[in-house]
Amino acid sequence: MTGRIALGGFVLVTVFAFVYFDVTTYLSLDVIKANRDRLLELAQSHYLLAVTAFIGLYIVQTACSLPGATMMTLLGGFLFGGLLGTLFVNIAATTGATLVFLAARYLLQDWVQRKFGHRMEALQEGFSKNAFSYLLTLRLIPLFPFFLVNLLSGLTRMSTAAYVGATALGIIPGSFVYAYAGSQLGSINSLSEIASPRVILALTFLGLLTLSSILYRHLTDKR
Repeated sequence: MTGRIALGGFVLVTVFAFVYFDVTTYLSLDVIKANRDRLLELAQSHYLLAVTAFIGLYIVQTACSLPGATMMTLLGGFLFGGLLGTLFVNIAATTGATLVFLAARYLLQDWVQRKFGHRMEALQEGFSKNAFSYLLTLRLIPLFPFFLVNLLSGLTRMSTAAYVGATALGIIPGSFVYAYAGSQLGSINSLSEIASPRVILALTFLGLLTLSSILYRHLTDKR
């Protein structure tokens, strides 16, 4: 009970702060571009602090399912480059998702079951066949919202290690697409321009990974 109260209080305080300070105003392409030089200077002058703060904020955003994940990923690529930005986003998003998974399993099981239990049948069936490849496919092809998959996965018998592995691997392509786009921020005027020729290779990579996951599931089912 104490854990549930503490978790609920943390989420409420975080959401209140997010709304009160109107964080979404600052998580926009125009604001980032307008403060481009200042942000880069701060990141370069205080690199470790910038990395730590970015990962910490991203973890909170993911764990509380707050809006702004796309812009945070773009910001990560802008500040740290496409590859490092992808790495930091992956660490943060995987950590935040794992916190939701553990909270659902050990603290919120009854609430999640009552709230989303009607959606569990399809997921349970998929997880029962091959939990790792099924979750990997859900990450590569988001059939369900990211936060909902985090919650419902905690109610399955999937191991934490398999969950972390499938999540970390499955979110790489999407993270790379937006982190790489963020590294090219100077030439982007809107999110619709992210699908530029330079990003086509990243999208191709995403498609190949998705295809390999589907083939893997097919072979596993046949066995």
